Amino acid sequence: MKKPTLLVFASGTDKDGGTGFEKLVLASRDGRLSADIVGVVSNHENGGVRAKADRIGVHFRHFPKPWDAGGYQSIADHSGANFFALSGWLKLVTGLDPATRFNSRTVFNIHPGPLPGFGGPGLYGHHVHEAVMAAFKKGEVTHSAVSMHFVSAEYDRGPLFCHIPVKIKDDDTPEILGSRVNQYEHFYQPIMTDLVVGGRITWDGQDPNSLRFPPGHTMAGFIEKYSFEA
Repeated sequence: MKKPTLLVFASGTDKDGGTGFEKLVLASRDGRLSADIVGVVSNHENGGVRAKADRIGVHFRHFPKPWDAGGYQSIADHSGANFFALSGWLKLVTGLDPATRFNSRTVFNIHPGPLPGFGGPGLYGHHVHEAVMAAFKKGEVTHSAVSMHFVSAEYDRGPLFCHIPVKIKDDDTPEILGSRVNQYEHFYQPIMTDLVVGGRITWDGQDPNSLRFPPGHTMAGFIEKYSFEA
């Protein structure tokens, strides 16, 4: 059976950027992710994403502004991909799904914090970890999280299908917490991506209540099955 095809979007603002993308490629090659990654897209012509793509032999495409629906649709059509993973992509996505010409059931994102409370415009990367640590010091939260969701027309507001709690420690800083969250991301992203591209986590692209999980699936059971601790 032919594997589903996946196109990854990753900004990778510096030389260390694109680690999530790289981990997805490695997972696709060792069997943890049953998908063929057909390429990676970045808004930085030369950066960590391109360096990693060149090193591991994945087609790279530079996507400069404007990041509008027409641009996304052109990239989607050209790639021939079935699914689109945002892995550290910092631009609002509109009109990516080639089947519907708007964000739909094939476009999904990973976010390094709890949603919806720590998402939205401006809350990405270290900004998320700083906000979470500030809330922790006020006694408002005890955990951060790795979140994954389908993509809608608003930042971080599409149907949430993954919430992996990450305990905050008393001596954490935003940098230490961010590093630990990143380890959880690298572990769980290929697993959850495999469930989406394999058609085991789905939604109809319009109604958040249409979100469906594998039979018998619960998030608590999932975390127990794929236990990880950094």
